[in-house]
Amino acid sequence: MEVKTTACPLDCPDSCTLDATVEDGKVVKLDGNRINPVTGGYICAKVRKFPQHVHGSERLLSPAVRVGKKGAGEFRDVSWDEALDLIAGKLREARGTHGGESILPLCYGGSNGYLTQDTIDLRLFTRLGASRILRTVCAMPTTTAATGLYGKMPGVGYEDYTKAKLITLWGVNPSASGIHILPYINRALESGAKLVVVDPRKNRLARKADLHLQPWPGTDLPLALSIMHWLDENGKVDHAFLAEHATGHDELLRRAAAWPVEKAARICRMDARTIVSFATMYAEASPAVLKCGWGLERNRNGGSAAAAVLALPAVAGKFGVRGGGYTMSNAGAWTMDPARAAGAVPENGAPRPRDVNMNQTGRVLVEADDPKVMALFVYNCNPLAILPRQELVRQGLEREDLFTVVFDQVMTDSARYADVVLPATTFLEHQEIRRGYGSMVLLEGHPVIDRVGESRPNVEVFAALEERLGLRRPGDLTSEDAITEALLSQTGRGGALREALDRDGYAYPECGPLPQQFVDSFPRTPDRKVHLVPETLDRDAPDGLYVYGEDPGTAEFPLALISPASERAVSSTLFQLERNEVPLEIAASDAKARGISEGDLVRVFNSFGEIVCTVTLSSEMKDGLVLLPKGLWSHHTRSGKTSNTLCPDTLTDLGGGACFNDARVQVEKA
Repeated sequence: MEVKTTACPLDCPDSCTLDATVEDGKVVKLDGNRINPVTGGYICAKVRKFPQHVHGSERLLSPAVRVGKKGAGEFRDVSWDEALDLIAGKLREARGTHGGESILPLCYGGSNGYLTQDTIDLRLFTRLGASRILRTVCAMPTTTAATGLYGKMPGVGYEDYTKAKLITLWGVNPSASGIHILPYINRALESGAKLVVVDPRKNRLARKADLHLQPWPGTDLPLALSIMHWLDENGKVDHAFLAEHATGHDELLRRAAAWPVEKAARICRMDARTIVSFATMYAEASPAVLKCGWGLERNRNGGSAAAAVLALPAVAGKFGVRGGGYTMSNAGAWTMDPARAAGAVPENGAPRPRDVNMNQTGRVLVEADDPKVMALFVYNCNPLAILPRQELVRQGLEREDLFTVVFDQVMTDSARYADVVLPATTFLEHQEIRRGYGSMVLLEGHPVIDRVGESRPNVEVFAALEERLGLRRPGDLTSEDAITEALLSQTGRGGALREALDRDGYAYPECGPLPQQFVDSFPRTPDRKVHLVPETLDRDAPDGLYVYGEDPGTAEFPLALISPASERAVSSTLFQLERNEVPLEIAASDAKARGISEGDLVRVFNSFGEIVCTVTLSSEMKDGLVLLPKGLWSHHTRSGKTSNTLCPDTLTDLGGGACFNDARVQVEKA
């Protein structure tokens, strides 16, 4: 038995360092260690289960070619050479007959580091002239808003939360994702800090909060604007700060004036007194830190909502003190570009290929014909589990004339529709380099076991396809080590970062682990000011920034379906290990009105389709709200369909993001 150290790259802001206990070539236990000073020697229950993912029965062990009907999951094992030759031939055929844009790489990459996303994979598809996937299923509206306002300014570090007198968690649930901020929040509460949670449901942290705001899904925008208007009406706006450090504040306050608290309360389905209570607490507290999550972006006005929430610390003057300001994603603290490191950039003058928004993959696979998608390469992604309009995506995957490759670690629901399945290594079997986007650390992971079965890492597989297709060029980087060193050198601190990684096991960005906003960390905009109504965002939003759209519900479909992160999985990763059915959560009052009791089988439906599943009555749900977690697999419901079946593929106002929480449904006994 041996304990080996590595790092977790899964989609979480914390980026833990791990101790892997290895026995007879298998990982038998995963635990946290204290190399990363933020993550404190413990890990989440999700990652603790990861050895079952690595060595479980669903693990793909060899390349395979379909022999049955698409979706049946019937394959015959083949050699890597046979599989790669077949794929290269089909890509060459699609490009030659229909053009490069008939090839669609479908990937996301939240659970990947710098090596397994946008290096040789992107170089291959760029040189093929393939359609370009816009990875917008998560974080794009918030990223667009934060970049427009602050230029990705690094935020308040976890350790500084202990200094805050007021902590606001808006659209984020650290109990389910990003648990390592919790000890710092608890330490602050023990010292007398107040906690506010803004979330439509009464989650675990909301139950212990001093104040819980429950806006109706999609109404975070009028809520934030009404708070701004209250601050303005009550002389609580920091005009001196805005005059020195911001632009657009007069226009923002003018737009906020359209939202008096009473009006916003009606739209948000809240008590106006609760809004005033929060506005008062926020105005009076210092330091006050606001952690903005990604839940509020999953609506038609998600970009504007994120911009309004992120504007609050500027309007109320919460910057300039340690423990004051905001945190969203700290990914911008690092400036490394894997595409540039791997030479995966288009040649000068090359035509821009077709952009495909991944949230509309279903309609592209089924309807697009200019050109028609003839070859689909799925990796770092499980489209049936994560994309809107699930049944439209399924219809596309069922096309007999579509050649589909799925390169994954386990036999996902999506992989069952592939023509060729390729087995991928996990982070415990390959090298990786990863930066945290909550804790501001850079970590390097190394394999702790040999590759399981015939699995291979992304770098190796895409390099092999590049060579088979004759797209390799002199000087191309083809190894994990070479790309890693090229990434480090981009910072101008490559030697120092390498030394820190080798000596300490982690490295910090140039701003350090605890930047202080508007003291030593300023907006990364050209004038180093906050742009509260950025011209580009105002122009890109269909009706202008900070404009509220009406609720998409109808009398026929009055319930709002939300699909938040689960404490049991990272999006869809690891959910195959949960074998029991997952029930729909509904408020007792809504269940009673429909004659539904605990454990009943119900239909959840709208114009896009229906789910048949069991139901549980939940005290977390407010009236009119139902919940089914994101990332479920087909075996989690009686009908084999999940919440994505009922989600529209319309796009957010900024960034082209997904509108999962715009799903409006009806529920009745099955």
